[in-house]
Amino acid sequence: MITRVIVQNYRCLRHLDFVPLDGMNIVVGDNEAGKSTLLEALGLVLTGRVNGRRPGEEINPFWFNTEAVAEYFTAIAGGDKLEPPQILIEVYFAKDDQPQTLRGKVNSRHEDCPGLRLVIELDPDFEPEFDQYLRSSHPPVLPAEYFRARWLDFRELQLQRRPPEFGVAFIDGRTVRSSSGVDNHTRQMLADAVDKRDGAAISVAFRQSRHELTQSVLAGVNQKIRTMTQGLLTGQIELHLDQSASSGWEAAVIPQVGSVPFAMAGQGQQVIMKTALALQATSGKTSFVLVEEPENHLSHTGLMSVIASIEKLAGGRQTFVVTHSSYVMNRLGLDRIHLMHQGKVKEFRGLDAETVSYFKKQSGYDTLRVVLARKVVIVEGPSDEMIFNRAYKDQTGQDPVDDGIDVLTYGTQNRRPLELCHLLDRRVAILRDVDKRTPQHWKDQAKPYLEDGVREMFVGDPGEGSTLEPQLVSANNADLATLGTIVGCPDGEDLTDHLTDNKTESAWRIATSARQIKYPGYITKAITFIRK
Repeated sequence: MITRVIVQNYRCLRHLDFVPLDGMNIVVGDNEAGKSTLLEALGLVLTGRVNGRRPGEEINPFWFNTEAVAEYFTAIAGGDKLEPPQILIEVYFAKDDQPQTLRGKVNSRHEDCPGLRLVIELDPDFEPEFDQYLRSSHPPVLPAEYFRARWLDFRELQLQRRPPEFGVAFIDGRTVRSSSGVDNHTRQMLADAVDKRDGAAISVAFRQSRHELTQSVLAGVNQKIRTMTQGLLTGQIELHLDQSASSGWEAAVIPQVGSVPFAMAGQGQQVIMKTALALQATSGKTSFVLVEEPENHLSHTGLMSVIASIEKLAGGRQTFVVTHSSYVMNRLGLDRIHLMHQGKVKEFRGLDAETVSYFKKQSGYDTLRVVLARKVVIVEGPSDEMIFNRAYKDQTGQDPVDDGIDVLTYGTQNRRPLELCHLLDRRVAILRDVDKRTPQHWKDQAKPYLEDGVREMFVGDPGEGSTLEPQLVSANNADLATLGTIVGCPDGEDLTDHLTDNKTESAWRIATSARQIKYPGYITKAITFIRK
């Protein structure tokens, strides 16, 4: 298994030290956090290929971290002599993993274990040209033509082929297609399903069929060509179907879904088929599974099918899943999360086993919002959410989202998301009804996860009502007529009863009204707290 991944200066990952778990690993984060880049880096160093080609043939100046490049050129302009930036990607395997022939200490940590390294650095053969480039007027980018890629083991020996023990199955939920409509990963999966003996038999039969077509279909055409060129050429020219290795059966065979070519199938169907191929066809040949956004192009039912396949077929293989889906996170296990932010990884450890199980069963909960939010407000229901948002707007002049605050509805099960916030050290305000208890009763229940000034609970005053509706009436006692008009309470009907019987509609009327009301103290205090 992979015990550590080191990435330096590769795209947005300037200094990454990632310690994955055995089995399932779920990588989440905002856009541009580096999730897909991490998966790409893993694929690069494990396979020695990018887009089906060797890294040395694909080196791009924008592979290099932009900050590192900018600092280098600034230092050079100031007269400093520095080595040009280099890209380093390392994977460390458990000490007893095979093959032990990869074992050594030539790595950035000087650790004795098997491992693979990809180094992209200035080619010594091009040092004079690179020095001339620096002395000339040049754009602030590194000339990729002067750099080389070396794929090495931890003995510093060059690798030419991927060690068979480290096979990789790559499931790409996006639709990056080749000219034939089948992406490189899918084509490689299909090729892996054909063993050497079957491939040889197909190749021989394919060449024979081309020869027969040449002898039959093209015979008349070749006779016409001979007649046309008679006396003009010293040799004889004919048309033949290509039988060279460059036009082998692999390039002519395409996968089909039922009777429809794979490239013409729906994108969701393609994702489902890719997943099945990667996990089933390569089960005995791969040690690692890399999954890129499995939720892409899928309905909820389709996503359930894909995740079920991953759970069932990944087996003992170490799996890395990059996702934006709360369903994927919940179903595969919140205790398996790695949170990426600005090219760094925050480990997600210590979550209570019951909470992990709870979210697996309640897999529709939008836990990703909790994980990614900077500040969180947790309320009980939709009416509480609407009232809080309007109170925030009236008190501050803007919406919570404008201040980076995410308001989440979690019913009375606020302990579960509160535990997540505690683990991630998120700033959070929890609002709840007193419900014929005391505020201290509810705070004591959440005590392990609360912290003054960081995670605090705000509960309605028992003297002003047990739920939100009587609390609103108490807060507006000086002007009940205005509140009654806003919520459309008929004359003669008790205002508290009307609010209670029409919770959501009343909250919506208050939230969209041109007139302002007063709000319960526990709500205004929560707003003041969360804005700090």
